[in-house]
Amino acid sequence: MRLQLPAGVFRAYLFDCDGTIADSMPLHYVAWKKSLAEWNCEFAEELFYAWGGRPVSEIIASLNEQHGLAMPVEAVAKRKESLYYEQLPQLKAVPEVVEHIDAQHGRIPLAVVSGSRRNSVVGSLTTLKLLDKFETLVCAEDYTNGKPAPDGFLLAAERLGIAPEDCLVFEDTDMGIEAASAAGMASVRVPQPWERN
Repeated sequence: MRLQLPAGVFRAYLFDCDGTIADSMPLHYVAWKKSLAEWNCEFAEELFYAWGGRPVSEIIASLNEQHGLAMPVEAVAKRKESLYYEQLPQLKAVPEVVEHIDAQHGRIPLAVVSGSRRNSVVGSLTTLKLLDKFETLVCAEDYTNGKPAPDGFLLAAERLGIAPEDCLVFEDTDMGIEAASAAGMASVRVPQPWERN
């Protein structure tokens, strides 16, 4: 399977990390299930993928609301991240996306825009030996409004010194695609794991 890029000349590529560069969504889901089970909290797989791109703390707060729970957001977030790190040795990249990173690295600036925290993104990219390919990483700590708001993508364009309309976004979630459109950027949808088989 090859990714179909939109027509046009792009001066920068912006990539989501989880589910786009790193085939990490199944590993993140395992970490979520284990950490939430400690609080008897359900998190359906369908909902997990629908909420892809949302910051961890926002997901926990929403689950608290849905289930009438009072899980401590920071503590559960830390636990979830630590369970994800334990699985990092199993992490694989999405080859169709890495192909574009390799082809453009050194030719145009590349950035990562993620709803995950910096340590999670750095952990994933380091495991995949891709960290040095990116000029900048924009992570959950760097902006206030997560996807579908355009803030992360606009910040990445600003850091790279490239106009939003000259950026191409690679994303695996509807929320991410919405955020790219809101930023005035063209985008490519990366299929979910079950669509790539």
